Amino acid sequence: MDGSKMSAAVLYFLLASPLLLAAGSPVHESSNGTVPLVLWHGMGDSCCNPLSMGAIKKMIEEEIPGIYVLSLMIGKNVIEDTENGFFMDVNEQVSMVCSQLAQDPKLKGGYNAMGFSQGAQFLRAVAQRCPSPPMKTLISVGGQHQGVYGLPKCPGESSHICDMIRKALNNGAYTDMVQKHLVQAQYWHDPFNDDLYKKHSLFLADINQERVVNETYKKNLQLLDKFVMVRFLQDTVVDPVVTEWFGFLKTGQAKETETLQDSVLYKEDRLGLAAMDKAGKLVFLASEGDHLQFSREWFNSNLLPYLR
Repeated sequence: MDGSKMSAAVLYFLLASPLLLAAGSPVHESSNGTVPLVLWHGMGDSCCNPLSMGAIKKMIEEEIPGIYVLSLMIGKNVIEDTENGFFMDVNEQVSMVCSQLAQDPKLKGGYNAMGFSQGAQFLRAVAQRCPSPPMKTLISVGGQHQGVYGLPKCPGESSHICDMIRKALNNGAYTDMVQKHLVQAQYWHDPFNDDLYKKHSLFLADINQERVVNETYKKNLQLLDKFVMVRFLQDTVVDPVVTEWFGFLKTGQAKETETLQDSVLYKEDRLGLAAMDKAGKLVFLASEGDHLQFSREWFNSNLLPYLR
């Protein structure tokens, strides 16, 4: 895989594009002193696809000999894992993962975490809700931390699943039925209906502290040593792409965007991100290419240092 582009796009998976992203290194020391790593895949992918997360896990293990890498499976098998990325309540998924991590003796000393696309914001919820075992560094690879308003290339017009998702979101993203049974609705952020979003979003509005400030969430997130966010400069999948750096569209329209630093979340420091930024804990990285596409060389140079 050296020198070649690794396509880990969760959304591209349904188009049969190979997913070759994933892996990191956790923070509980293994027998050789490495920190364990927990991976969470994106939409349409699974924990163990040999062309995506499986390849990333293998690559990390090659680069950091002896590291313990746990690639999360949400369900009893790969099929369930993939389906749950579309249809299982995100809050239930996060609860399942918290329980799994707490019961893993190899993680009791702490771990690093790396999430791909939607898996990134799900792992952030783990950091905010479940501080034991401790997450040390969170690496978000194309994560949508202020949600999305659109599903371009999801993965394409020929996809029955994506067509169904689009219709459901357009017809009522914030109805109880859609919120509870469609994962993407739980991080759908409609700038034209901000009040509906804040009131009815079951997942994103909660972890982004948009209703009330949960001081425990805020405290737990600030326990991270580093929060690394990767943005793909040619991303045609995530809309708006600034969400990968925790930015979003300005309220009431769908053209102008604002950075994290210009947002109310930052100015009021509802998540503790302003304090983390001042402490040098936030890292903003950019990669050329489309969603979840990067070279092994780029990965080794930019992300591995946070895992060693």
